[in-house]
Amino acid sequence: MQKMTIVICNYNYGRFLAEAIDSALTQDYPTSVLVIDDGSTDGSREIIESYGSRVKALYKQNGGQVSAYNDAVNMIDTEFVILLDSDDLLYDDAVSKVMRVFEAGNFVKVQFRLDVVDSEGKPSGTYVPHSAAPIDCGSLLRRGWLYPSPPASGNAYRTSALKKIFPVPEASVNRYGADFYAIYGVALVGAVATIPQSLGAYRVHRTENTGISFANSESNDKAPKALTNRWAILREMARSRLDIELPASFHDFSLEKAYFCSAVYQAPFATRWRWVSRQSHSYFQSIVANPFWSYKKKIGTLALSSLCLLPFSALSDFAVRYISNPLARRRL
Repeated sequence: MQKMTIVICNYNYGRFLAEAIDSALTQDYPTSVLVIDDGSTDGSREIIESYGSRVKALYKQNGGQVSAYNDAVNMIDTEFVILLDSDDLLYDDAVSKVMRVFEAGNFVKVQFRLDVVDSEGKPSGTYVPHSAAPIDCGSLLRRGWLYPSPPASGNAYRTSALKKIFPVPEASVNRYGADFYAIYGVALVGAVATIPQSLGAYRVHRTENTGISFANSESNDKAPKALTNRWAILREMARSRLDIELPASFHDFSLEKAYFCSAVYQAPFATRWRWVSRQSHSYFQSIVANPFWSYKKKIGTLALSSLCLLPFSALSDFAVRYISNPLARRRL
């Protein structure tokens, strides 16, 4: 039986950290737990040390998520790994179900859904992602399409595949988003499998999650630039390390959705019309040409998007929230 390592990368999430570690230690499959603490100042170290020899730990100076992932990949001594964010958690049977899929095929990554919970761990009634990825994600990446993937904690990897991507360059403009390189980089190395059920929980603890913001990290106005920078870095890494040429630009609904939200949410009627008539080509292309979506989902998203052309601002803003934020969608 092959072992799994669960790596927990932490920075000042002491209020959630014990729950993440506990979820890793209670797996019903032989599992090692490694905690990378990225220079926390909130008492996280005392929490980690309270587990004694049950966890292995690295305490480092703060360098950002990319730095933490680089150290983690270098330290892993098992062929399989889950990189768990310290504010998320895994269900007790997550590793055993993941390993059954790894053993059934030559996959470099097995991804699974995550239930969305609030800061107190209360289920929201939704999950991510809503679309499944094809096995051959690499061919679509070579055409510039970012495939549907859960956040960091919903992915299990072959360490040997990760080591073909990491270490990732560490720079002031590239401190965060390390999961981007893991999620998309390994898909250039081999096949990806999807488990169509939730095996963990993704915690959303931003206070404005009833608006258009959903993720904990980057807001809609910062996400496009960050994603574009990461694609450029991944493109260079693919060229130099894998001899793979990725296109200069990429297609991703989440990116186009960020532009869409920033342009039309709470905007005057004339501004919404002007954006749709002059700047919406890429947004609608990411819907119509999306290789991962059903016709039903495409038609529904197009219909909701068209509500922004109506003069009623409340209806327009409702449509934007429904498209962009699963939590706001549930509460509406």
